[in-house]
Amino acid sequence: MDVRKQLRGGITVITMDGRLDSETAPRVQQELQALFPDEGVVVLDLSRTTYMSSAGLRVLLLIYRQAQHSAARLALTGLPPDVREIMDATGFLGFFTVVGSIEEGVEALSV
Repeated sequence: MDVRKQLRGGITVITMDGRLDSETAPRVQQELQALFPDEGVVVLDLSRTTYMSSAGLRVLLLIYRQAQHSAARLALTGLPPDVREIMDATGFLGFFTVVGSIEEGVEALSV
């Protein structure tokens, strides 16, 4: 799993590329926590996430909680069908603002 951060204007875009499973989750969690800003708009792009296990869901939950305890606003974009299905079945979609694109995430969180 490769985790990259880029700034687009004042927006933090974090892209996850690869498998988020029990093998990669501890490292990804540390990387996400280090990249996550204390404030502003964050769009987590999962369009290149090829697989997500329950360990990956836990990582997303921890990032959600980190956003809740800061001034950052978080949206998810690019959910592959398999990942969306897992998140829907487990009730995780209800926690997040899920949008179709990075631009939609910015718009949804700017309100």
